[in-house]
Amino acid sequence: MLNYYYSDKIADFLQKLPETIIGEISVNGRLGHINTELYAWEFQIKLLKEILQKHEGHLFFEFSIPRMGKRVDCLLIIKNIVFVIEFKVGEKEFINQNIEQVWDYALDLKNFHNPSHKLLLVPILVATHAKTKKIEIISSSHNDNLVNPLRANAENLESTINEVLSFFQEGDNINSKNYIEGSYSPTPTIIEAAISLYNNHNVEEITRSDAGTTNLRVTTNYISETIEYSKNNNKKIICFVTGVPGAGKTLVGLKVATEHLDKEKGNTSVFLSGNKPLVDILQEALARDKIIQVKSKGNKLTKKQARESVKAFIQIIHHYRDEYLRDPKAPYDHVAIFDEAQRAWTKEQTVKFMQQKKGIANFQYSEPEFLISCLNRHKDWAVVICLVGGGQEINTGEAGISEWLGAIKNQFPDWETRISPNLFDTEYTAQAAIKDLKQNSEVVFNDSLHLGVSMRSFRAEYLSKLIKEILDIDENAKNTYSLLQDKYPIVLTRDIEIAKKWLKEKARGSERYGIVVSSQAYRLKPLAIDVKTQINHVNWFLDGKDDIRSSFFLEDVATEFQVQGLELDWACITWDGDLRFTQDGWKSYSFVGTKWQNIHKDERKKYLINAYRVLLTRARQGMVIVIPEGNKEDHTRQPEFYNSTFNYLKDIGFKTI
Repeated sequence: MLNYYYSDKIADFLQKLPETIIGEISVNGRLGHINTELYAWEFQIKLLKEILQKHEGHLFFEFSIPRMGKRVDCLLIIKNIVFVIEFKVGEKEFINQNIEQVWDYALDLKNFHNPSHKLLLVPILVATHAKTKKIEIISSSHNDNLVNPLRANAENLESTINEVLSFFQEGDNINSKNYIEGSYSPTPTIIEAAISLYNNHNVEEITRSDAGTTNLRVTTNYISETIEYSKNNNKKIICFVTGVPGAGKTLVGLKVATEHLDKEKGNTSVFLSGNKPLVDILQEALARDKIIQVKSKGNKLTKKQARESVKAFIQIIHHYRDEYLRDPKAPYDHVAIFDEAQRAWTKEQTVKFMQQKKGIANFQYSEPEFLISCLNRHKDWAVVICLVGGGQEINTGEAGISEWLGAIKNQFPDWETRISPNLFDTEYTAQAAIKDLKQNSEVVFNDSLHLGVSMRSFRAEYLSKLIKEILDIDENAKNTYSLLQDKYPIVLTRDIEIAKKWLKEKARGSERYGIVVSSQAYRLKPLAIDVKTQINHVNWFLDGKDDIRSSFFLEDVATEFQVQGLELDWACITWDGDLRFTQDGWKSYSFVGTKWQNIHKDERKKYLINAYRVLLTRARQGMVIVIPEGNKEDHTRQPEFYNSTFNYLKDIGFKTI
């Protein structure tokens, strides 16, 4: 149920004194001590009293948008229309940022508030002192009853509302009580979730309440019970949590970490990831938000101070490793959560790194062995939580989950192992390691450790299933796509410029879009895509449309290494000749010197398939796949390198644009 600071029938609102209304707003949340804020409310109330004299309906002030942590100035329900109104009192311009703000409010309601799904929503930005603009009522190309934002000032807000009501006369009157009591089931991005968890230690109000979040709750509760059991019985336990792409494994880890942030009894936890872009972006997002939160309270905080404070919450795994190479004592934390544990290094890779980069000649551990050994220094209890993505290994030297299981069997047989039964699935390649481990260690299987519903795309529960079937060349892909095509658009094109135009048309408000490509896509240079050009992933993911380094500019592209674990609203996947569909299955190539060469090693083939798995599961709302036509005059871009892949995807049912 959504909340608000003031609610009234328009007729009753018109009868109340402004002081009474402001008093109710203040009592319910807004203190209203600041003169400018009081003036703004007085202005809004006075204006609405003047222009609503001839209307019946309901209005709400400070209407909550929990996922965004913000509130709409005014939600106005008249007849068959929901007006989402944001006031900028005293503003003389219609600033793009403000237009996006009111659009985002309306989008959030349209996407996540059940009664709003089918109703007509009209966002209006009121820059009270701006010049009058011609009213253009334009319905979105999405055909979802969300009008593009209207721009009004204090003088023409009344005529704007009247024109909208005249334009959309058909439709049943909205029951305000049913509207406000309707279910709100948002799906936050990982960045939004991290900020909410870090601030409130609670993510319940910004997440969905369906099977997906039920699954999340079951998993986090089971892990919490495991931690308590370990602590009370002086046990050392390692848990393996599996899940489909986008199911919320990282969210589970962040939730467990925040639940132990403030405890002073020696059972704090730390969230660790080897995914540097993810850690950098989350740390920067948390730091930026922390500065805003502190500033809103009249205090000051430097960026350096903000960054240091969030590092206790989330760290790069290699920094943690280096700290306990230096310090032989037991870690401060009793609980360590390893995100994307399957990406930990093999012994060979770790020994090589330690010798070449750290000058340690006698290092004898794989990364999982050493990380478990750090927690094993505790004399009483410890818990290791491994969050495991199937088919996600994309880097040379990444061990897969069998390295962890082998470490327990060979070095830590006294540790109890709790495993998701889904770890037996072929994509985790851990069947043999599990059987070996069961011979001399305590192994407990529990369904609560698997997350089976994708949370990434609120439109497409079947997306991860579809992508797996496409990469497995499973004939069922056509059926799976038929289940999601009306909710989650996937289109094909041979033209990158058409793809860019499609992205810009589809994205609304501040919805983020960008181009993603395989790190092996070396022959996209003719399309002005150079994967060798390093991007700043923090700027690419967090900065706005006025920053040329951001994803919005569609100039810099991100690879699987920069986007793994993160999300875009809309994505353009540009496919190169490194992965080609054939009648004999997928063929993988690397570009060396002046030509493509076959990849023969199974491990490297797997990395390339997984790279495309990552790219194809990044978009929350829809994607365009660009498969170039090639060029007969370029031996590195022959049309046959691309055509079979294009035809394969087209046959699945993707629309061509």
